[in-house]
Amino acid sequence: MKIAILGSGAGGQATAADFALHGWEVAVFDFPEFSKQTEGIAAKGGVELTGQIKGLGKVSYAGDDMGRVMKGADLIMLVGPAYSTEAFAKACRDYLRPGQTVVVCPSSCGGGLLFKKTAGLPVEDDEVVVAETSTLPYAARLEEPGLVHVFLKLKGGLFVAAIPKEKTEQVYSLLKDVYPGIETADSLWLTMMQNNNPVIHPAVTLLNAALIERTGGDFYFYEDGVTPVVGRLIEAVDEEKIQVGEKLGITILPDTEIGVKQGYMDLASYEQGYQKAPGFMGIKAQSSLDHRYLNEDVGYGLVFYRDIAEKAGVKTPAIDAVITIASLIMKKDYRGEKARTLETLGLGDKTIEELKTLF
Repeated sequence: MKIAILGSGAGGQATAADFALHGWEVAVFDFPEFSKQTEGIAAKGGVELTGQIKGLGKVSYAGDDMGRVMKGADLIMLVGPAYSTEAFAKACRDYLRPGQTVVVCPSSCGGGLLFKKTAGLPVEDDEVVVAETSTLPYAARLEEPGLVHVFLKLKGGLFVAAIPKEKTEQVYSLLKDVYPGIETADSLWLTMMQNNNPVIHPAVTLLNAALIERTGGDFYFYEDGVTPVVGRLIEAVDEEKIQVGEKLGITILPDTEIGVKQGYMDLASYEQGYQKAPGFMGIKAQSSLDHRYLNEDVGYGLVFYRDIAEKAGVKTPAIDAVITIASLIMKKDYRGEKARTLETLGLGDKTIEELKTLF
């Protein structure tokens, strides 16, 4: 079996190595501006993993030749932040062939739908099956090109859904060997909204903004950064997201509960669980506030939740406050940018009841 990995960040490289270690033929694509990453992988002949997973996962090719990467691929994994989905979809759409499966990992709020829209694939089309996962299966950091430290590979709490939903079991069968803890989602809304990065990252970042600026991120993001007060803000945002999920007919697990399920946390507590979480140990804070923890998790995640909440009539004072403060300190209008909304996914004209029954 051959897999094409689109994305050479920590997540993409961890995915490439993990599939290679499970016997897949692996090729990695990224754009020329990330040539340092792909050249490093090519020089090593693959990606070496340290931490919870150890070993060198061999890669047959790493570079910016999309045709070469996509040729003969049974599975295409798009592994990158929310703002990379459209770019990857545009770059690979001319190389998609019937029978291939594309997985956007993670969904980052509708990534699967956005991929289909950008690639010109009708939602009901199943010649090319498109799916998405609820979250990235790893907590990983890139040490250098071709070398990734894996703090945690999720043992559960990872969901997959396909578009159309009848193909979900087919996609699950492709992924279950590499991700034995993966589960099928009953609704695409679950994979869109169960990712808790937008719940955690902005809250911790904003309440540690001065420390990040003073130290350049020289502290442990969870162990040092999540005190009881920070945990309370995470909880407030999480509760509002869960309420939005209820309006869509889905059950979103609280972040503390999903954290235990995934293996990040031992203690299901907002005030203490993050500090003591084995899966978060040793993860340093970002070096700057201009980072995906705000630009992606607020601009794409919280803005998306807020958009659905408004349509559903759910009040979200905590989410609103985080978006407002993040916008002020970053001098960006995250709401006004509308990077990811129902409208960008082609769903802006739907009522909440129509959205509820779509997927």
